[in-house]
Amino acid sequence: MNHSYRWVIVAAGGLLGCVAMGAMFSLPIFLRPMAQETGWSVTGISTAMTIGFLALAAASMVWGNLSDRFGPRPVVFTGSVVLAASLALVSRAESLVEFQLLFGLLVGTATAAVFAPMMACVTGWFDTQRSLAVSLVSAGMGMAPMTMAPLAAWLVTVHDWRTSMLIIAGIAALLMIPAALLVRRPPALERGQTEMAADLPQSDMTVRQALRSPQFVTLMLANFFCCATHSGPIFHTVSYAVTCGVPMLAAVSIYSVEGLAGMFGRIGFGLAGDRFGARRILVIGLLAQAFGVLAYVFVSTLGPFYAVAALVGFIYAGTMPLYAVIIRENFPLRMMGTIIGGSAMAGSLGMSTGPLLGGMIYDRFDSYAFMYIGSWGMGLAAVLILMTFRPFTARQAEMAPA
Repeated sequence: MNHSYRWVIVAAGGLLGCVAMGAMFSLPIFLRPMAQETGWSVTGISTAMTIGFLALAAASMVWGNLSDRFGPRPVVFTGSVVLAASLALVSRAESLVEFQLLFGLLVGTATAAVFAPMMACVTGWFDTQRSLAVSLVSAGMGMAPMTMAPLAAWLVTVHDWRTSMLIIAGIAALLMIPAALLVRRPPALERGQTEMAADLPQSDMTVRQALRSPQFVTLMLANFFCCATHSGPIFHTVSYAVTCGVPMLAAVSIYSVEGLAGMFGRIGFGLAGDRFGARRILVIGLLAQAFGVLAYVFVSTLGPFYAVAALVGFIYAGTMPLYAVIIRENFPLRMMGTIIGGSAMAGSLGMSTGPLLGGMIYDRFDSYAFMYIGSWGMGLAAVLILMTFRPFTARQAEMAPA
């Protein structure tokens, strides 16, 4: 029962992530229609996404800690209800500030209730094929550009942005709430502490020791710069393509190509991580990501956009699940929600930089080139930081600061 049910957990996590991330990342699709209809600036609307990532960051460790204490199901269920309600409220926003706060704070906080708890849950259900399982959940999240993004793009050609946002709220409620009810706590956490200890790396480590360890700090910094590298390109590439003369629906398809390539990237990197080690594959992926985002500077027509989007999507999507695998290899299962939540917090802070800085760069220079060059530099920083990571030894665990 438990052995087979773990794949139900993977499927539920993939669906929850797809809808939650798709709802949040529908904002780039709404960006220009909203600006034209309301008169709000691109920077102003983009700021809502930045606030969203800051809220996601702030809430990640809280939701993760709650999932460690009470199990993932009540946390994910609550997040699903709040997300659907938040999107409905966003569709009624009458001012830019109201929109920024509703979308940023509520949608960002609700989305955080899905990522860290589900990633932590899945790592606990798998002792073998762990990189692949985590990557498949992440692949579900990666389905958003191929499902929610085209849906949002179609909706805004048929309805105004408010009606479109309300429809997405209804879809979120219809799909996420039932899926949340399928989530269960990993079997190892249902057993006694003595029985569970054999399953855990560094089983005597406290949460405080874990959060103060060099290993945790290194992973946080690497994830921050990793996500800062691709956040601007993810958020602004559709808009960049439109400024290059690519029609809106075709520009959105670039986003979908990136998502499709990301599906293969997640599975490919997951299999490679199981075979060659998650850290080694992550370092290689981060280096390739840095030069991938730089390539956007040199494209201006649809074909080259597709090629670069496929490369970048394959790489960045493949790298992201590997952080959870490295965490599971180095920290106890009973604190997975908290530690993965901390990593998600760092990643979300990195993601928050791209929408705002990219919008400011475009408004100032009428060009996105400097954004892609800056992303390249942050990508190289992520590589250098992760290269300093060293797994725990038994002796290090004993000497970790209390």
